[in-house]
Amino acid sequence: MARDTQSIVKMSRREGYALHPKAHKALMKRSTVPGEQGARQSRNKPSQYNLQLREKQKVKRLYGLLEKQFSNLMKEAGRKQGQAGEILLQLLEQRADNAVYRAGLATSRRAARQLVTHGHFELNGRRVDIPSIRLVSGDVLVLRDTSKKNEYFKKLDDVSPEPSAMPGWLKVNRKKFEISITGLPTREEAEPDINEQLIVEYYSR
Repeated sequence: MARDTQSIVKMSRREGYALHPKAHKALMKRSTVPGEQGARQSRNKPSQYNLQLREKQKVKRLYGLLEKQFSNLMKEAGRKQGQAGEILLQLLEQRADNAVYRAGLATSRRAARQLVTHGHFELNGRRVDIPSIRLVSGDVLVLRDTSKKNEYFKKLDDVSPEPSAMPGWLKVNRKKFEISITGLPTREEAEPDINEQLIVEYYSR
């Protein structure tokens, strides 16, 4: 399965946004763009196209998608009724790996993607290993019985503490490692520091 293997810290510096919890510290130390020209680029006023491109790259990397995956998702969002940018974020939030991350069963989306890829979960009673699978209202994602013996899940409270706030479209039973989908994600429940209109403009060129 294709995936982006670039350093998440370098990507975070490139986008000026912490794409992973461990990138926060790195951004505090070095916030410039990686490379010899990083400091110079940081001083230049970005063009509108550059703003659109960087926002697209930020969101694509934040949710762990490749270019073709992201482009196809944007096309799908554009075909649906409503605001394309908001629908795009809704589709991103509905991914299985994102739900695992939002439920607090993983420290990051990258970690959640790995858990799903390794087949630790069942969706509606069937083993699932596709991180991009889209969850809809009524779906139940639950940890497989064999995976409950895994040291990661035994020490989950130490590795990934329960989130202080849970999205309204998720109902989580942490003791059973069970995630129930109760509705659709709203714009307010997606990542707050995203300007989805810039992404729509980028693909509208």
